[in-house]
Amino acid sequence: MIGLVLAAGAGRRLRPYTDTLPKALVPVDGDTTILDLTLGNFAEIGLTEVAIIVGYRKEAVYERKEALEQKYGLKLTLIDNDKAEEWNNAYSLWCGRDAIQHDVILANGDTVHPVSVEKTLLAARGNGQKIILALDTVKKLADEEMKVVVDPDKGVQKITKLMDPAEATGEYIGVTLIEGEAAADLADALKVTFERDPDLYYEDGYQELVNRGFKVDVAPIGDVKWVEIDNHDDLAKGREIACQY
Repeated sequence: MIGLVLAAGAGRRLRPYTDTLPKALVPVDGDTTILDLTLGNFAEIGLTEVAIIVGYRKEAVYERKEALEQKYGLKLTLIDNDKAEEWNNAYSLWCGRDAIQHDVILANGDTVHPVSVEKTLLAARGNGQKIILALDTVKKLADEEMKVVVDPDKGVQKITKLMDPAEATGEYIGVTLIEGEAAADLADALKVTFERDPDLYYEDGYQELVNRGFKVDVAPIGDVKWVEIDNHDDLAKGREIACQY
């Protein structure tokens, strides 16, 4: 198993930090960045290899690659997304389609979360699941969240931001365990998704899988402090959380 991080986005709502850095390299605890936290989590659960999808300000990640490898004892492979500033992340995850064949834990490059999330996903393996989403079933939901409806027997039925929060089982937090046997199906669903509309999310690719009858499972993470960092308010919350890990 390897780690996979989506770190290609521009993060325009975090300017001026992202004038020169991708969102994943914005500091959240001293010099510690969002990417540092994710790589630290991956190292703690025993991963030795991580692929990182880069795009916007990718040179900043290339410059830090060797130092990050030494700090976390990981072999890093950087994968270029040539449309990072034009298209949404369905295409970005598709760029990592070869990495997914190895079994991966995927983490969005803007999610500050504790290693308990990865441990929860690993503990949920073993019953034939091919894709397992980390799900927050505790947080009160609003319009911006990536909401999920789950059937106890059939798994994920709907995943979208465009849903009445009252209908949702919980929020997908941006961390997924993907078994290698799901790689071909997921890559095809992602391709169909971004070809339909380049502005779609990779979660729309998950919905495409569900629509095809592919079972996508979830693992509730419990009452865990985490945040997706989109703007300066999120960043302030992320800094409050990160220093507690």
